Amino acid sequence: MPQTFAVTAAAELAVVERNGFVESRHAGSALVLAPDGAVVRTLGDPSALILPRSTLKPLQALACLTAGAELAGEQLGLATASHTGTDRHVEVVRSILTAAEVTEDDLGCPAAWPIDRGTRDELVRDRAEPARIRMECSGKHAAMLLACRVNGWDTATYLDPAHPLQQHIVQVVERLTGEKPAATAVDGCGAPVHAVTLAGLARALHRMGTASERSPFALHRLGATLLAAVRGEPWTVAGPGRPDTIVTERTGAFAKTGAEGVMVMVAPDGTTAALKVLDGSTRAVSVIALRLLEQAGALPPADVERTLGDLHLTVLGGGAPVGSIRATI
Repeated sequence: MPQTFAVTAAAELAVVERNGFVESRHAGSALVLAPDGAVVRTLGDPSALILPRSTLKPLQALACLTAGAELAGEQLGLATASHTGTDRHVEVVRSILTAAEVTEDDLGCPAAWPIDRGTRDELVRDRAEPARIRMECSGKHAAMLLACRVNGWDTATYLDPAHPLQQHIVQVVERLTGEKPAATAVDGCGAPVHAVTLAGLARALHRMGTASERSPFALHRLGATLLAAVRGEPWTVAGPGRPDTIVTERTGAFAKTGAEGVMVMVAPDGTTAALKVLDGSTRAVSVIALRLLEQAGALPPADVERTLGDLHLTVLGGGAPVGSIRATI
């Protein structure tokens, strides 16, 4: 049975410190690629398989584009997003559904409350119910439905791994990672998620991050357009106050967090960091990736420090700061 790397293959990446006492350690694997694609740093075992979870979304969104879905700007950002379900996010997702001539009922993701607390509180006061369009992956699902409509593919079965859209996504994953998926599982939103190595995931995002919007090759051109759309509208990829949005706003890096401790971050110059925290926690992934890019010379230290100050890494005791979550790489 395919599986990720073992504890014995992991390296310490971050700690949680309280009043000078290290009470928790996060171990995992990480990889840094230079702008030219050369491997400049490895920690743990980046050759091991992982399930990319939401870090696969840029590749899934790119596959929708290459399948003919016309998405740009905010819509393209939402196709790549793990959004917080604000009214602004929902408005853009609805516009994709309208273009596809489908409704919220056609979304295959489960109904959910929005992650954004203010939006959720308002919906509760209005006696609303959880909704599929509020689920963090609804933008990805809407883009998939649009790709199906453009090609005349069945929309009722679009999440079936044998569906033409899902087969096309696998082809895009193979081309960008340089690997054939070792396994396919069902992600939390119901879509297929494919096991690749951490190194393969890094290669894929590096290729998108170093591509040109003027490339004669559609895959590269559209990949560059996708990352540019998120950098132009950082609120789309997550939401106000969320780490991926904050990192993108403050540093210009494309940041994408995945469940179970996965992170990919691409600096403006194309330097790419990918990591997997083995215990599945995401609380340290942003600080680890930022430090990896800073140490590779891809992000200015001052920008990193300002960004870290907004990422809620402080450990509290009695309501007062007593420590922090910090990278140890």
